[in-house]
Amino acid sequence: MSKEKILVVDDEEDILELVRYNLAREGYAVTCAASGEAALKSAMSDPVDLIILDLMLPGIDGLEVARRLKQNSGTKDTPIVMLTAKGEEADIVTGLELGADDYVTKPFSPRILIARMKAVIRRRSGIVEPESEVLTIRELSIHTGRRHVTAAGKSLDLTYTEFQVLHFLARRPGWVFTRSQIVDAVRGDDYPVTDRSVDVQIVGLRKKLGPLGKYIETVRGVGYRFMEN
Repeated sequence: MSKEKILVVDDEEDILELVRYNLAREGYAVTCAASGEAALKSAMSDPVDLIILDLMLPGIDGLEVARRLKQNSGTKDTPIVMLTAKGEEADIVTGLELGADDYVTKPFSPRILIARMKAVIRRRSGIVEPESEVLTIRELSIHTGRRHVTAAGKSLDLTYTEFQVLHFLARRPGWVFTRSQIVDAVRGDDYPVTDRSVDVQIVGLRKKLGPLGKYIETVRGVGYRFMEN
C-alpha cells in the first residue's frame, strides 16, 4: 500500500535532508522546498497529504505560508505540522489559530516528528461518525459526517481544530472540561499545547458563532463547558 505524500519546508539544507531521509526510510513520498515561495508553488500545483513547515523562512515566512494555504480552497484542508524554535509561544498560538494541526520544537528528534506526523494523519483519516447524525442545540446545528456547522441558519467556516473543540463540548452540554481534557480529546494524549493555545481556539469559536458564542462558558479556574440552557 502506497504511503502518503509529504511536503517538507525548511531553509536549512541539513534539516531538509535529515527529514527527507527519515521519511523516505518510512516509505513516504517526499517533496522538499527551501523557501515560502517554493512551498506555496509546490503545494498548490502538486497536492500532498501533509506539510511539515518551518516557521523561520526567508521571504515569505512559515506563518504567512500557513495563512495562504488555509485561505486557498485547494489546500485549506491539508494538515500542517509546524517546526519552531523553543520559546516562540506567540508564533505557536498564531499557527494553531490559523489551523495548523501540531507543532514540533527545534532541536527535534526525527522519530518524534514522524510520530506526531503519523498521529495527525490518523486523526485526519479516522472513521467519522455517521453522515446522518446531526447534533442540534438551540439554533446550532453540527453535521458530524460532513463536518458542517450552522448557527442561526448561517453556515460557519471553522478550522479543523475549532470544529473538533465545538463538537466535543456540544456533545456533553453542562459538563465542565479542563483545557488538558479538551486537548486530549481533540489532539490526542500528551499533546504539548499551552493553556493559551486552547483559549485561542475558544476565542475564535465564539467570534464565529456570533451571539451563540455565549453558550461556550468559561468556568474560572477549571476550563470550559457548553451551557445546557
